[in-house]
Amino acid sequence: MNHLLTEAIIFAAKAHEGQMRKFSKTPYILHPLEVAGIIATMTDDQKVMAAGVLHDVIEDCGVDPAIIKEKFGARVAALVQSDSEDRIDPRPPAETWMERKSDSLLMLKHTKDMGVKIMWMGDKLSNMRSFYRACNEHGNEIWQVLNQKDPSMQAWYYRTIAEYLSDLKDTLAYKEYIFLINEVFGQGEQK
Repeated sequence: MNHLLTEAIIFAAKAHEGQMRKFSKTPYILHPLEVAGIIATMTDDQKVMAAGVLHDVIEDCGVDPAIIKEKFGARVAALVQSDSEDRIDPRPPAETWMERKSDSLLMLKHTKDMGVKIMWMGDKLSNMRSFYRACNEHGNEIWQVLNQKDPSMQAWYYRTIAEYLSDLKDTLAYKEYIFLINEVFGQGEQK
């Protein structure tokens, strides 16, 4: 395994120590590891894989982006920041959900960086896998643990991501993502 990826895994494991996933109550670190595994099906770029492992350390662990840049380089830091929402706003996350998602989607819509797109694909496919499992186990009450409790808004967000990641439509990851969106949210409109 590449030294960069190994260091990213160690760093992320320490940063996420004690955190659990909302639905499964499994150790949180399993999510970024799954993201890196999904990324590895689309690219052999170790920086993108490392960023996938680190993608939530700024947003969910409060790690300073400058530390990511210092330890892992500018490219990894930029990739991680592309998938990190601004949580500086003092309002509750439920109140800022639409603003944060809209800002993130705007960035995704305009990026030409395939590394960013691949990392987002890994993250969002992992999330859709979690939603699918949780919906099958618990039904629609799963949405109540999220900041956005309206499944139609979640559907809008994940379908818009699919639209903006259509450059990846020939990958198995993208095809699985579309399948899971349709399973979780229904067939809906396809673009």
